[in-house]
Amino acid sequence: MRKHKHLRVVHRLAHRLRIVSTPLAKQPERCYILEILLRKHPAVSGVRAVPEIGSVVVHYDPARLPEERLLATLDAVIGNIVSAPPPKPAPVSAGQPDGPLQECNVAVEGMTCASCALLIEMSLQRDPRVQGATVNFAAGTATVKGRLSRDELFASVKKLGYEPRPMDTLAQRRLVVERERERLQLAKKKLWQAVAMTVPVMASGMLMHQSPALRLIEFALSTATVFGPGGDIFRKAWMLAQQREVNMDTLISIGAGAAWAYSLPGVLRPHHHVYFESAAGILSFVLAGRYMEERAKGRASEAIRKLIELQPPTAYRLRDGVEEEVPVDDLAVGDLVRVRPGDKVPTDGVLVEGGSAIDESLLTGESLPVAKGSGDAVAGGCLNGTGAFVMRVSAVGGDTVLSGIIRMVDHAQGAKLPVQRLADSISARFVPAVGAIAAATLVGWLLAGHPASRALAHSVAVLLIACPCALGLATPTAIMVGTGQAAKRGIYIRNGEALETAAKLTSLVFDKTGTITEGRPVVTDFIAEGADEQEVLSRVAGAEGHSEHFLARAIAAYCKSRGVSPRLTSDFEATPGRGVRAQCEGEAMLIGNAALLEEHDIRGDDYQARADEFAAQGKTPVFVALGNRCVALFAIADRARPGAREAIALLHRLGMKTVMATGDVEAAARHIAREVGIDVVIARATPADKLQLIRRLQKEGAKVGMIGDGINDAPALAAADVGFAVGGGADIAVEAADVTLVGGDIARVAGGIELSRRTMKVIRQNLFWALGYNVVAIPVAAAGRLNPMIAAAAMGMSSVSVLSNSLRLQRQ
Repeated sequence: MRKHKHLRVVHRLAHRLRIVSTPLAKQPERCYILEILLRKHPAVSGVRAVPEIGSVVVHYDPARLPEERLLATLDAVIGNIVSAPPPKPAPVSAGQPDGPLQECNVAVEGMTCASCALLIEMSLQRDPRVQGATVNFAAGTATVKGRLSRDELFASVKKLGYEPRPMDTLAQRRLVVERERERLQLAKKKLWQAVAMTVPVMASGMLMHQSPALRLIEFALSTATVFGPGGDIFRKAWMLAQQREVNMDTLISIGAGAAWAYSLPGVLRPHHHVYFESAAGILSFVLAGRYMEERAKGRASEAIRKLIELQPPTAYRLRDGVEEEVPVDDLAVGDLVRVRPGDKVPTDGVLVEGGSAIDESLLTGESLPVAKGSGDAVAGGCLNGTGAFVMRVSAVGGDTVLSGIIRMVDHAQGAKLPVQRLADSISARFVPAVGAIAAATLVGWLLAGHPASRALAHSVAVLLIACPCALGLATPTAIMVGTGQAAKRGIYIRNGEALETAAKLTSLVFDKTGTITEGRPVVTDFIAEGADEQEVLSRVAGAEGHSEHFLARAIAAYCKSRGVSPRLTSDFEATPGRGVRAQCEGEAMLIGNAALLEEHDIRGDDYQARADEFAAQGKTPVFVALGNRCVALFAIADRARPGAREAIALLHRLGMKTVMATGDVEAAARHIAREVGIDVVIARATPADKLQLIRRLQKEGAKVGMIGDGINDAPALAAADVGFAVGGGADIAVEAADVTLVGGDIARVAGGIELSRRTMKVIRQNLFWALGYNVVAIPVAAAGRLNPMIAAAAMGMSSVSVLSNSLRLQRQ
């Protein structure tokens, strides 16, 4: 079949064709133009493009438009679109911000809570040059679309007290990941420093003493805590105050700062009560929470890090016949690159010499390597098998398939709902409200003729009793206990949002290989009619022992399980995409598909009917020929996991709709779906297809869970309301998911859903009591019925009550 300049065919059915075109990748305008032009053709019934990877699916009538003519049309149209000059930008009207419209992605350091992300997002959106801004606290990134330069964007973020970092290249992204590790270590260091200084202060405060020496020690240690480990909190609050903004740092600063400032006179006046232990204790608890958040965010970034590390840092470039090792970033389109056995493919390209079997699980999620020869395309990040080849680079940098997958993960994570929306919403109003009440309390008592010390004590009592410890602990403590209970059941939950959302799931999307199935191809059937099975197997074992092909390994393992001794073979030769040929005891032997037999004029009529039957079941038929006749047939397939059918039935009883989206062929997918009872099957699904499926179901109003194990599942796992990764699958899928099922037992999904419902009930109770406590306690403190010490004790008791309620999950 003729080669096309601007596209390659990746999948074809009777009425559907999917192509990938590098010039269309990351070019939505070009994709839209192509869609418009194709839809005008009377033989085309539908067109769907995925600009992220340059994929186009065309539904057409082959009777009116043969495939070869359709491909020629596509190649010509894409060529015309690519060669056309880019449209001139529209003139800037009066009053419209100048500059080109562009999208910038930056990493943002210094965010400490979801309200920080909301603050940055709202501040950016106020800029008339910004068309849209999305800030993701969990990922620590911001995506801004508008007419401001990168330097102007960085300046806007810095003005709010946060540190922006570029993340355009893989090298920059690696640096961002390293910075995240450094922040985690710094958060841990600050926590231990604060704890070391707070414990003596709290122990001294419990003595209720009036010793000047102990007061000085408390003052020194609490001051070191406030301006040392806790100093960043006060600096952030001050910078926000200069911008007339507030967040949780503001409230923490007011509470801890007021307790510390109120205590200062007590250093010299023994009868003046001090609250140095409250100031230090508040900051220590806050820093503990910050450290836990940094750990969770570090696990989230691990998914991106492992995706980035799929691309090797160097490549072997060929120039004038000389091989040189160069950084991957130095490669250019058109360069020749040698890929050695066992190496990762450095970037996207087309084979020009040699061949090998490539593990394309990055793209397909399937465990079976794909044979590649001259003219075939390969993607960067895929693992080369035992062959060596030379490829011509077709895409570099941000234009590669791997970069497209990373962008999809970024965008999918950015689409997640904010964690603790209710708590953040309350906190946004809580801070100014408490400040106003405290100020009103101070003024009211002064106007009533009371001494300033008494008025200040009542005002500080309001600030201390209203410190959001109970409100802040309401959700995290329940999540900690809930996730701990889940871990005992082999269910590892990465974040609290998964617990919140899992209770509302209505649809579950499954990957096939490694999720529904075991992910290990095995021989399921062996037929040798009219031949000695042991004799055939011993010869096959001798030949397949020379091969590293995945099917050969499955056959060799089967022969070993049958206890046969391999025969000596010679003249071994592998034909990519066909099979192997060898000599065994002077007789020619072929092991491969039907095409291999046809090339040697050997008929397999006696086994063809069974081979067709196996293919219909999604199994791979492998023929064995000795001399000039076919003597045996293997069937190789990936088996369903034990208990998969029972797990699907359990989910159906919970009212779940089940969907299987897989990159496998239609026959294999439908066979496995029938075997385990899946409702809906979508075969030949790419990462982009799975991502679009998730989003389509969400638009239809469903709460969607995604269960997978492959790298290609990472975008869909991140986009789903809850992502479940099967333990033992690809680490990237596990890191991108919200929930990991240890041991691959998908029946644990139902257990996780049931646990999430109980945990959410406890969280709602905690929020009720935390808010109720503040509603009752603040007026009491403002009325002068509580001194600061009792207020601090009440604040502590409110936290203990929330924690105790959360611990009830351990007894259920």
